[in-house]
Amino acid sequence: MKIAIGQINTKIGDFEGNVNKIIHTAERAAEDLAELLVMPEMCVCGYPPMDLLDYDLFVRENQKALRRLQRELPSQVAVAVGYVDRTRGTSGKPLQNVVSILYEGKILHTQAKTLLPTYDVFDEARYFEPATERRVCVLKGKRVGIAICEDIWWEQEPVPGTRYTVDPVKELMDAGAEILLSPSASPFFTGKQEVRRGLLEKIGHSSGVPTVYVNMVGGNDNLIFDGCSMITDSSGQVIKCAEEFAEDYLVCDTEAQHQRTALPRVDESEKLRKALVMGVRDYVYKCGFKRVHLGLSGGIDSALVAVIAKQALGPENVHCFALPSRYSSEASETDARQLADNLGIGYDILPIEEPFKSILAVLAPVFEGREPDVAEENVQARIRGLLLMAYSNKFGSLLLTTGNKSELATGYCTLYGDMSGGLAVIGDLFKGQVYNLCNHVNSAEELIPQNIIDKPPSAELRPDQTDQDSLPSYEVLDDILAQYLLENKSAAEIAQTGHDLETVREVLRLVGRNEYKRRQAPPVLKVSTRAFGTGRRMAIARNIYEA
Repeated sequence: MKIAIGQINTKIGDFEGNVNKIIHTAERAAEDLAELLVMPEMCVCGYPPMDLLDYDLFVRENQKALRRLQRELPSQVAVAVGYVDRTRGTSGKPLQNVVSILYEGKILHTQAKTLLPTYDVFDEARYFEPATERRVCVLKGKRVGIAICEDIWWEQEPVPGTRYTVDPVKELMDAGAEILLSPSASPFFTGKQEVRRGLLEKIGHSSGVPTVYVNMVGGNDNLIFDGCSMITDSSGQVIKCAEEFAEDYLVCDTEAQHQRTALPRVDESEKLRKALVMGVRDYVYKCGFKRVHLGLSGGIDSALVAVIAKQALGPENVHCFALPSRYSSEASETDARQLADNLGIGYDILPIEEPFKSILAVLAPVFEGREPDVAEENVQARIRGLLLMAYSNKFGSLLLTTGNKSELATGYCTLYGDMSGGLAVIGDLFKGQVYNLCNHVNSAEELIPQNIIDKPPSAELRPDQTDQDSLPSYEVLDDILAQYLLENKSAAEIAQTGHDLETVREVLRLVGRNEYKRRQAPPVLKVSTRAFGTGRRMAIARNIYEA
């Protein structure tokens, strides 16, 4: 069968815009004489719609969009589209996540999703009723089965401990499916593309039928969808692969002879860069902003965020501010200005010494007799946050925060200070990953002054301060955090990998004590298996578990 795939970037709730993209893609498929066009999961309404599904108006608009597709899609090509449907003939949740094949103005076949993920960022069982049966559809002489996203993950645990009692792919194969369609909205994390390819190869080996895997692309809130849609032959070998982090369109005859196609040969640092660039661009534009700004300290974190912002939005839409205090080094100011010049972005200096002195004077009566400590340090960070948010209010610019995952984990950040903003661009990168990505950026073009990369990291909130005054070395810290946050290991288990037990316990105590800060942080662009935010849900008022 000659099949086209439409890897599109949808916006949640933009029914008109999403449907226009589907129709445009279908018209292209009809011109190419494709027999079937496959679109991503929930492409009509965008994914994930979350509690918008509780609003009857949203569901009705979704259904109206489907009827428009019935009327306006070209009749020559069948189109598989994902949307939200009302549950019929069963008790339980009122909605289902479905894919229908539309052909000649009619709904030829509908399949609801069976496996509803509830781990990490997913909570589909909150809204949807699972399918009670899996049926194949006869289309142009071929028996076609539909397994929506999670429905193909039965053979491989998406996260440790996840078990499903139903194997949708096996049931479709038992029903005689000759082609398997898998419309998906599968978010990116490092290594995810290879995991998907391995899964599709397994399906091919066990079923002997070609699979058409069509993934969404684009950023929606904190989630980044990487695309990289694939078509495999009957042996499970990839014969077509769409672009990553970009809209794409492919046509493939599943019965023709094909050479095996490799996934894009891009190293993980470049994938991270592409993911973050797309995440920033889509978050900014889909939220109605045009411009962004940030504080440029002369440190490595803000340098990386500035680079990503410039690559996402263009230099004309990025403005940076140096906000020096009495503790800011001359080298930091020089480095920040050089970086701004290298990127061609706007740059201004807003000294905070005068407001800092004024606030200290106001606080002097109540602080009398106490030595300066973190309170005075945080005043500086909060003055900076105030000034940056004032610019946001005045010019309608989105403030980007510059904290990394290591800082968010341990609370090495200031509420209403450097945590102020609308998007945490690198909040899912450990400090070591920040250094790696900066070096990768500079390998293509030396944008970041080498001194920013080489100098010891410092918040510059007191004399001669470095991060390691308060934290273990980032090499040690990041490894402890990765084992705890990503692998769910206990302190004792982490210590067995070569770390000092008391150091591990102190790091875990810091993570536990600072949950309240993370609850107030802006959305974090997710690029790992578990990012702070919706993917990691912890009580704030709890006993700090560290054993």
